[in-house]
Amino acid sequence: MSKPFFRADQVGSLLRPPELIAAREQFQHGQIDKAALRHAEDAAIAEVVKRQEACGFSVVVDGEYRRENWWIDFVQGLSGVEIQDGNPAQAFVASNTDHDDHDHDHDHDHDHDHDHDHGWKYVPKNVVTTGRLGANAPITAPDFSYLQGVTGRTAKITLPSPTRLHFHGGRGAVSSTAYPDMEEFFADVVKVYRAEIAALEAAGCRYIQIDDPLMTYFISDRMRAEVVASGDDPQARLQRYVDLTNACIAKRRPDTTIGIHVCRGNSRSGWISEGGYERIADTVLGGLKVDHFLLEYDDERSGDFAPLRHVPRGVKVVLGLVTTKFGRLENADDLVRRIDDASRLVPLEDLGLSPQCGFASTVDGNIITHDDQWRKLERVVEVARRVWGDVKA
Repeated sequence: MSKPFFRADQVGSLLRPPELIAAREQFQHGQIDKAALRHAEDAAIAEVVKRQEACGFSVVVDGEYRRENWWIDFVQGLSGVEIQDGNPAQAFVASNTDHDDHDHDHDHDHDHDHDHDHGWKYVPKNVVTTGRLGANAPITAPDFSYLQGVTGRTAKITLPSPTRLHFHGGRGAVSSTAYPDMEEFFADVVKVYRAEIAALEAAGCRYIQIDDPLMTYFISDRMRAEVVASGDDPQARLQRYVDLTNACIAKRRPDTTIGIHVCRGNSRSGWISEGGYERIADTVLGGLKVDHFLLEYDDERSGDFAPLRHVPRGVKVVLGLVTTKFGRLENADDLVRRIDDASRLVPLEDLGLSPQCGFASTVDGNIITHDDQWRKLERVVEVARRVWGDVKA
């Protein structure tokens, strides 16, 4: 059975246009209602879909234009959870923006002009489970339906990984009153995700992407120490996360593609984890029962392609070779050479190309201009056509 797979793909989030950021701020200050914000989101999504189609993509996204960031809106749609401030020890690391050859376009920047000065710090919020997990209605299916309604191409929806509900705090972040047995907690997480996937499929969605920067935390000694401090063995917890994710996607339709994006964090061009995938490759790349991986390979911090040897034959890999963190446009010949290098470990017919992450995992977006974003997306399509002859397998 043919499943969606694209030689030219994208991770999901796109820079928000100034008018959408303005509408969100007006909503937050009580100047417009939810319906007016939704109208602004609808208009912005319809426009950004046209831009993606003009670039030549066969798969389109809504840019996560309805979201505050890549995960928080989904989690806030669940019952039994609270969002709390994170630990400063979990802060992102600012990237060196000297890599950017272009002037920064701050029309998506609003009140963060000091970002990436020495005072910049992004600390992800944490999830605390206070009661039984559940969802009263599908969270992302209405967003998919609108997206599919404004394009004739494949519409992709992204879901935050189930690991986001557990990593920071582990057992300590889950109510022992609601869940005296942690296996009951994980079972409820699986129920939530299976229901959400089923709702998306019922709406017609056949390409679902799970975003998981948490598994790369197990590359980092700093983040592994957090796991140890919460009373767990890092390898055992990583294996538990792989098993959890596999259970969440196990009931998908035979014609539904599940891709998983495994990156090292992305906020205002910053990051949280560094190092190659080797430390987690056997467990993650060899163990996840997904149809393809979208992997971060845009700089030396990502390591080499050697871990790809753990990817099972037939599982596809989308190479995130184009950075979203800096404006400098990648050389097409260099990208072709890197794809060729990766094809020594994964057959060329099982490879695709994408940016390494989204352009705006948080509403502020990365330190990059809108023009640079579109040049990079056009370059992805250009190189995919050059290597494979088409952007869709």
